[in-house]
Amino acid sequence: MSVRNDVSPDTLGVELTEDGIVVEYTDGREVFYNGIPKKVQGTLRTQPGKLIQVLVTDPTETEGVMTYVNDRDTHDEILQETGVGRVILEPGEEEELFPGVTVRADGYAVEVEASPEIARGRVFVFEEDELGERSFEFVEDDE
Repeated sequence: MSVRNDVSPDTLGVELTEDGIVVEYTDGREVFYNGIPKKVQGTLRTQPGKLIQVLVTDPTETEGVMTYVNDRDTHDEILQETGVGRVILEPGEEEELFPGVTVRADGYAVEVEASPEIARGRVFVFEEDELGERSFEFVEDDE
């Protein structure tokens, strides 16, 4: 397996629909995350071995940044062409992806902690593999 590096994300187009979330990559392609995300608060522990993607929107909810966490399959060049970022964490490491959004590696699982108020936008987490996908949205305690 070749070495993968951290990649900084670019601003992507985002459309929130009643059926899911559309993200437009900088190369013009779109991806659709189907379904209404489950609301979570505080810290989300994802299932081990899944591809984890964190999307933080701007206050208008029309733009955002997306970062893959511990994705070792996608080549750096593809991420740079699409505008998606990546962070690689060793077990026990953590990193602030965006103000108010922190990720940490706990074995093969990823924990995401987020405050939409501090992030000044909406925070979504997508967890997927070849068997299916789940999506989550962080909300504040009073929502």
